[in-house]
Amino acid sequence: MKKKQTDIAIQNMQGNRSSGSDFFNISESSIILSDGVSFNGFVPDYQDSGMIGEVVFNTGMTGYTESLTDPSYAGQILVFTYPMIGNYGVDTTTMESDKIQVNGVVVSILEQDWSHDKSTMSLLAWLKQQNIPIIFGVDTRALTKHLRTRGTMIGSIGESSADLSKVISETKFVTIDKPVEYPSNGTKKVILVDCGTKENIVRSLLELPINLKRVPHTYNFTKEDYDGVFITNGPGNPEDYVEAIASIKKAMTIGKPVFGICLGSQLLALASGAKTYKMQFGNRGHNQPCIEIDSGKCYITSQNHGFAVDDKSLGRDWRVIFRNLNDNSVEGVAHKTKPFYAVQFHPEACPGPTDTSFLFERFYKTL
Repeated sequence: MKKKQTDIAIQNMQGNRSSGSDFFNISESSIILSDGVSFNGFVPDYQDSGMIGEVVFNTGMTGYTESLTDPSYAGQILVFTYPMIGNYGVDTTTMESDKIQVNGVVVSILEQDWSHDKSTMSLLAWLKQQNIPIIFGVDTRALTKHLRTRGTMIGSIGESSADLSKVISETKFVTIDKPVEYPSNGTKKVILVDCGTKENIVRSLLELPINLKRVPHTYNFTKEDYDGVFITNGPGNPEDYVEAIASIKKAMTIGKPVFGICLGSQLLALASGAKTYKMQFGNRGHNQPCIEIDSGKCYITSQNHGFAVDDKSLGRDWRVIFRNLNDNSVEGVAHKTKPFYAVQFHPEACPGPTDTSFLFERFYKTL
């Protein structure tokens, strides 16, 4: 079985020649995990060995350009469970940030013969351009099953000089350097707390008649005049965002609407006095079913998170408004009487379904 998969992977590399007529050789390598287990594959020979990151997996069938540029993946090695990756090339206009954010990529079949009228280069060429390592020909099904059993862990593409068992996953902050104001589109002013914002969150908000100001997560926005606060997604452990949590606490004493997405949900919960915990392997994909508690409606959502809110730690004034139907984890929290609420999934999609995009309009109506 492994040999057949390897043959297919090599066949798609067209005998060591890419679709763009660039010659390169491939070498045997491995994705090595901190528990000592490794999975064999192949790497381009121009690639440096020993790139380290937290190894996580994404179950999406499409959207690899958006996923690789999602700041929530910063510092991680991303395993794609879909067997063929790269088949439609790379359209850089669909990027969710200004660069690839992951530390490395793991795929089963790397397709070089891409075909899409909006794409401009192959996946491999794009990764090479930004010096992001990839290993292909890997039994990603076996690797994913291992991570689902043992949990996400530190890994390395190729041999590393570091002792992986002693490497600690640290938050890699992704934010803007200074505040940015977008052209006014209305009378209401919203502060966007940038913890690693996906660009489609900005695009979704700018479709509303608001004036948007985007600030770093370390920025104290509470002394400004505003009508609402929006807290974004981002990478790492939510407890590390000390300044953002402090500002959110102050914002809640002011009482104006606060809405968060993904990491923003965790930060709002922490600011309320609740706790978060690291999940065994997280939820990363585009087909996660969530139920809205009040309506009983089920929505298919896009997700990318490794931490979650502990519902047992929520204060008496808070309640769960969404739950994941696969693992029953908290997918949304809200204050019972004040306009503070957040969701763990991504209503802005990109990639994934737009079933819950109505939440942006719901936020606007609270302003």
